Amino acid sequence: MSKSKKIRPLSDRVVVEPRGAETKTAGGIVIPDTADKDKPIQGTVIAIGNGKYVEGKLQPLQVKIGDIVLFGKYAGTNVKLDDTEFLVMREEDIMGVVEEA
Repeated sequence: MSKSKKIRPLSDRVVVEPRGAETKTAGGIVIPDTADKDKPIQGTVIAIGNGKYVEGKLQPLQVKIGDIVLFGKYAGTNVKLDDTEFLVMREEDIMGVVEEA
C-alpha cells in the first residue's frame, strides 16, 4: 500500500498549485496546443507555513489555503509529488489574491 505525499512548508513559504494557461483568448480565439505558452501566473494555495519572525514576534501569513494568488512569471521552485507539479515560494513572491467582485 503506497502512501500519498504532501508538503508542509516552513516559515513564510507557500505551496501553490499552478492553474493551467487559458486556451481561449478574451475574443474567443482558441490557442492551439502547439503554440508557445507562457508559464501560468495564477495558482491555488494548498499549504502555508507558520509565518515569519519579525522583531521576535511570529507574524502570520496574509494568504490562506484555497486562495487564488498572482505571482511572478519565474517565482518559486518547481516540485513534483505524486505526478502533480507544485510551486514552493515565499509569501513575498506573491503579488496579490484574486477576489470575487
